[in-house]
Amino acid sequence: MSTATTHSETKPPATAGIVAVLAFAGIVVALMQTLVIPLIPQLPELLDASPGNTAWAITATLLAGAVAVPVMGRLGDMFGKRRMLLVSMALLVAGSVVGALSVSLTPLIIARALQGLAAGVIPLGISVMRDVLPKEKLAGSVALMSASLGVGGALGLPVAAILAEYSNWHFLFWTAAVLGAAATALIVVVVPESKVRTGGSFDFIGAVSLSTGLITLLLAISKGSSWGWTNELTLGLFIASAVTFVSWGFWELHTTGPLVDLRVSVGRQVLFTNLASIVFGFSMFAMTLVFPQVLQLPEATGYGLGQSMLVAGLVMAPSGVVMMLIAPLSSRITRLYGPKTTLMAGAVVVAIGYGTGVVMMSEVWQLVLISVVIGAGTGLAYGAMPALIMGAVPASETGAANSFNTLMRSLGTSFASAVAGVILAQMTMSMGDTSIPSEQAFHVTMAVAAGAAVIAFVVASFLPKHSPQGSTEVVAAVPEREALTIS
Repeated sequence: MSTATTHSETKPPATAGIVAVLAFAGIVVALMQTLVIPLIPQLPELLDASPGNTAWAITATLLAGAVAVPVMGRLGDMFGKRRMLLVSMALLVAGSVVGALSVSLTPLIIARALQGLAAGVIPLGISVMRDVLPKEKLAGSVALMSASLGVGGALGLPVAAILAEYSNWHFLFWTAAVLGAAATALIVVVVPESKVRTGGSFDFIGAVSLSTGLITLLLAISKGSSWGWTNELTLGLFIASAVTFVSWGFWELHTTGPLVDLRVSVGRQVLFTNLASIVFGFSMFAMTLVFPQVLQLPEATGYGLGQSMLVAGLVMAPSGVVMMLIAPLSSRITRLYGPKTTLMAGAVVVAIGYGTGVVMMSEVWQLVLISVVIGAGTGLAYGAMPALIMGAVPASETGAANSFNTLMRSLGTSFASAVAGVILAQMTMSMGDTSIPSEQAFHVTMAVAAGAAVIAFVVASFLPKHSPQGSTEVVAAVPEREALTIS
């Protein structure tokens, strides 16, 4: 009897359950990014507000996520990653409930900001995996968790479109609240707390200055097309962002316990992984901007496919499924050849997908095929990025380092939105009294995205080589620095 009791007390956690719960939480959080996209054309009427003001329902989530990702990562390293996971999920549930009860624009913007504050769940989940999973399970689990960002975003479009079309729009937020509550409960029951901690105090000055720099930069990028890229406010925000980032970098290099250890971040492996992440984030997001428009434009244009938002979402959904299915292949390539090879292979596949789109977007099945190819490449690359980061930082800084990498991807998607917005706004044709993006505009956007994938390949080629044996043991790649293990 006593032997059985001892065995149960020392039995390792059920790794499959931990991975499944964390991946589910990541998918739920990623769903928030596309939750209101089907509602965007209807929001001005639903909330009695102008289109410019209702756009803040998207912008608020973007800005809040940019602030939350690095802050939650550092807090997770200091006070417990599982604890910060639960805080993030609680913010998501609170935001969803506020959104479900909203009848005007201001509370909806607050709700979307609260949902955005949960953006740190995916990098925190990856960091938990590093701390609690056995080494042989880590590569595949991290690949799946990392892919959940793309999975949730892709699956969110059809789910949100169905709910928006066949129910009251508030039901979108009630559904998000239920999913968030379920993920929270599962984390409480299944996911153990990591015992790895970082000492020191929280870098409030670093957090505030980084947040200020990110908010001014992303605000200028997201609003530049509507305000005007040469508008005084837009230029002022870009200048303020640059000055703030320089000041933040100086502070981080001269303070103890920085929010982001820039000395580690400028190391070859971390630096080039983060640079590749920016370019890859740019490339991955272009599809989301092009395909829904091509699918929904009327056939009278000569290149539009005249489909509904629901069909557009369903066309995007297979890419998310493929991202999840490709995770085992991504981890296998990483184990055999190293994460550098996996990242470069993903960039090649994405470039092929977008290159195909330059010449082939005239049928629904063609867009499905292209989205599947791009999803496969994205799944390969997203699975490799955390392995590269964790192979170059101490375990005590995993949360902050993974969060910063996730932030780099998010910056890439923001740049994609801005660049694609300029292309689609400048290359137009007239249809009645309305200007719409021309067919050439979509092809140019796809070509730019293909070029971004090629650049990601080139950047990844500068990463240091990995031996097959070393690539599977990311947790042992770097010695601990200032780590405190709590029993």
